[in-house]
Amino acid sequence: MRKYLLLLAPLLLAGCVKQSASYSLSEERDHALSVRAEQEYLWDKNITLSLVAANLPECQRAVPLEKVHQDDVAVELFRSGETVFNIRSGEELVQLDMQSCTRLADPAPTELGEAVGVFRLGDGNKMQFEAAETAAPATPPATRSAPDAE
Repeated sequence: MRKYLLLLAPLLLAGCVKQSASYSLSEERDHALSVRAEQEYLWDKNITLSLVAANLPECQRAVPLEKVHQDDVAVELFRSGETVFNIRSGEELVQLDMQSCTRLADPAPTELGEAVGVFRLGDGNKMQFEAAETAAPATPPATRSAPDAE
């Protein structure tokens, strides 16, 4: 019996989301913003999001974002200056200075800057970045709350 359970374990984890997508700030891959999406269990419909700012070799920083329902994964990216980016995920706003990978004071919702694109969970639960020219603005998620587990 134990042998069968061991064989089934990978199948339980096979449907879990563990993806990331990046937006390069320059032609070098060492200067980028990435969003990571992780689903802990197959039956859990919530996705834990995190933002990774990289300006290597100077700095790299991970910023935890909110946990959202898998249908509501839409992380918007805005440019608010040469090195300042605003990130919106649902009601959460984060402002980063990419020169030093420093989190700044949260921006006013009306002063986000120029839309760059949206990180989404696409077909096959793959994270992808859609540039602003092709991305529709993310609509705020419905009043659905993200419980810890379903």
